[in-house]
Amino acid sequence: MRAVISGAGIAGLALANRLHHHGWEVQVVDRAAGPRTQGYMIDFFGPGFEAVTAMGLQPRLRELASPVDEFCYIDDHGRKTVSVDYALFAKAVDGAIVSIMRPELERLFRESVAGAVDVRYGTTVDRITGSRVALSDGTTLDADLIVGADGVHSGVRSLVFGPERGFLRSLGMHTGAFVFTDPEAFEKVRGKFVLTETLNRQMGFYGLDDGRVATFLVSRTDDPLPEDSQEALRRTFAGMGDLAERALAQCPPSDEVYYDQVAQIHMPRWTDGRVALVGDAAYAVSLVAGQGASLGVAGAYVLAERLQANSSVPEGLADYERRWRPVATAVQQAARDRVTEWFLPTRTTTLLMRRWGFRAMRLPGLDRVLVGSLFPKGHRSVAELSA
Repeated sequence: MRAVISGAGIAGLALANRLHHHGWEVQVVDRAAGPRTQGYMIDFFGPGFEAVTAMGLQPRLRELASPVDEFCYIDDHGRKTVSVDYALFAKAVDGAIVSIMRPELERLFRESVAGAVDVRYGTTVDRITGSRVALSDGTTLDADLIVGADGVHSGVRSLVFGPERGFLRSLGMHTGAFVFTDPEAFEKVRGKFVLTETLNRQMGFYGLDDGRVATFLVSRTDDPLPEDSQEALRRTFAGMGDLAERALAQCPPSDEVYYDQVAQIHMPRWTDGRVALVGDAAYAVSLVAGQGASLGVAGAYVLAERLQANSSVPEGLADYERRWRPVATAVQQAARDRVTEWFLPTRTTTLLMRRWGFRAMRLPGLDRVLVGSLFPKGHRSVAELSA
């Protein structure tokens, strides 16, 4: 059996790993010239962590993770308004969580298929006709399975299911991320996850093992994406304190910055014949949900296992969608209804409620309840969904 996967990101490579495990011949293509270095720090937990553990990759995952001891908010003067021991978060999910840069998580899966799966960069899927796939490099492949794991702006989705505008739902925010070198800033954030406590815009900072500082930025706006993201970031996030100014002063050129709108993807179906979508291409939950990478990995795992369990590819794809759609839809709904205002407050009252909520975690008995609400556990495990 042969699979062609468009997208050498987290979901695409996780799927390639699992399909190869089940004896498939897998071809992965990606439009990027090589592995992406852009991205932000994520808390990786939940169903994706379960899937990584089932794949035997948890030890390497922990090696690639960045240690974090403290979670805190700061005001415009750099003073802490909230400080929480990061061990509380780990305790709430029984240790099944790591903080990791998104490119490092991608590296985990890329390493896992090295020498076993052909990954072709600088190549896209240009045409799909039945089971035949035409690639941009002139290659034509026959495939039993064609998967779009190519993100929010999926090319496979556009080819098979229609234009992006029919499925993308903006949440009214833009986000950016980059890494910079500043020894003084690094000392301020070493071992910490530092967030600015501000309305309608926010910056986050993390000290990486190599002495650099990673930052992500998010702001509320309904404007179209700017042509010059560097200039837009410097304009939007000016006046937020010393750490922010240090980061903005070293913001790289636009082509080296990750920048996009914060959005979800809503589709009536993820499969069509032998074509399937997985990860953000099918069910992007958005930055504010905090579980996009986890759901991408877990969805890929469930997809591979259901293909293995069923007698035909179309049956396996239908089974994957039936089992996995309720999980992804629930996270999307929670992000829209409850998380967005908490994540990026528009009102001072929300900001103050969030502050006191985090402070309450220090109280005996409330820590596990409150932290558990931030990292909810699903009612069905990945093992159950895959079995």
